[in-house]
Amino acid sequence: MDAPHALVHLMRVMVVTVLAGVAMPLGVFAQDRVPQEKTAKHHHYKLIDMGTLGGPGSFSPFPWALDIDSRGLATAEADTSMVDPYAPNCLQSDCLVNHPITWQHGVQTDLGALPGVGNSSIPNWVNDVGDVVGMSNNGVIDPLTGYPEFRAVLWRDGNAIDLGTLGGNVSFANAINDHGVVVGGALNTIPDNDSTAFNWNPFPVATQFRAFMWKDGLMRDLGTLGSGNDAVALFVNDRGQVSGVSFTNATPSPTTGVPTQDPFFWDGGQMVDIGTLGGTSGAANWMNSRGQVVGSSNLAGDQLLHAFLWDEKQGLKDLGTLPGGNYSEAFSVNDAGEVVGWSDSPHGFDAVLWKNGRMIDLGKLPGDCYSEPQSINSRGQIVGNSGPCGEDGNGVLWENGGAPVNLNTLITPASNVTVIFTVAINDRGEIGAHGQLPDGNQHAVLLIPCDENHASVAGCDFAPVESAADAPTIASSATRSGAEVTPRHRAPSTGHLGRF
Repeated sequence: MDAPHALVHLMRVMVVTVLAGVAMPLGVFAQDRVPQEKTAKHHHYKLIDMGTLGGPGSFSPFPWALDIDSRGLATAEADTSMVDPYAPNCLQSDCLVNHPITWQHGVQTDLGALPGVGNSSIPNWVNDVGDVVGMSNNGVIDPLTGYPEFRAVLWRDGNAIDLGTLGGNVSFANAINDHGVVVGGALNTIPDNDSTAFNWNPFPVATQFRAFMWKDGLMRDLGTLGSGNDAVALFVNDRGQVSGVSFTNATPSPTTGVPTQDPFFWDGGQMVDIGTLGGTSGAANWMNSRGQVVGSSNLAGDQLLHAFLWDEKQGLKDLGTLPGGNYSEAFSVNDAGEVVGWSDSPHGFDAVLWKNGRMIDLGKLPGDCYSEPQSINSRGQIVGNSGPCGEDGNGVLWENGGAPVNLNTLITPASNVTVIFTVAINDRGEIGAHGQLPDGNQHAVLLIPCDENHASVAGCDFAPVESAADAPTIASSATRSGAEVTPRHRAPSTGHLGRF
């Protein structure tokens, strides 16, 4: 595993560790399985290497990001050959200058960065009208910390637009909807010791982090929960609804060492405390167009972590674990309310699907230690990863109710790039992923399905691929913890309307 991809895994581990407060031992109870033969048909895929900007690697945005829109416009972060002038304080671990790139119809475009020699920039989200948001160095050293400043950026019509801050020295944009509403995190001018503990950015900060919404040149502070000082907005849908996380107070928890952190839902000027499952830390990992939020939360005592689903009507629901498991996390939810994530069990860590009140063990590739889903589209197609313990494995696809399929077995013509980590799948079945080259470097790649929606793709093999494998395990809907939790009070917000 190279350094940037190791950093991706480290980010995931850090989030889970902060939430759980402890290491994750496996459960000790047996898990029932329902083996049966099932033949599934799959499409071949054509692999597109998105390339670099002269450097060794490129990477799809991850986690909490969208790297491919519904029209097939993909974005990635690409290395140049220029050494980052702010090394070792770099936005990427290889300390090369990076820029966002887009790829569509065979054309790679360098989106650039804010003006200045050696400024790096990172994309986080692309919407369906071709806007990309993220962050960029601005060429200035923060006088309060001595670290490089960076700004939230919107790339539109060939221009990099600095979205500004809330008076402080740092901001970043996490998501943008199709109406041009941008959300993220920005510093104000109020000194705050908790903001570094809240650290959703690469470098230390000295003032309060606030969730913001930006539209047509105006940035608004969305407020915080309770008496918390810091918040960040992660997602915004086309209804203008926002989700993210906020501290709810300024008192460090004895188990996590930081103030209580709750996920929030913001709509129409009000910030709703989604709450936790009894612990002092929770996080939102995705929100769909219906305003349903999924993520993970500590249980009482901060020793266990469970996946949750929240919406305004049903409140907060603990999605539980596989039989014998102690930990789970939800990563993505489609507009049908189908949720994907992972759970531990006596058999290791498995990808799971929560659908129609049932929890489905999606399984892993034969001989592997873990599987983990990353994204589910409106057609119920799921992409994720399966691999040995502590190592990169293979990108996998779950579809048609079948077992996981190694995406590398579906690629034609044969490629020297191995798909090791998937990031997202759109409703056309196009997949954004990380691929590993024979020299060990990684490139952002696209997998284009050879189906009726892509009949003009040159080199596609349109013959179906058949595979027979065990169907996934069906776990009881009465999981280890399935209790409903009522939503907490609505907290006032200073915002007007309704991610890292």
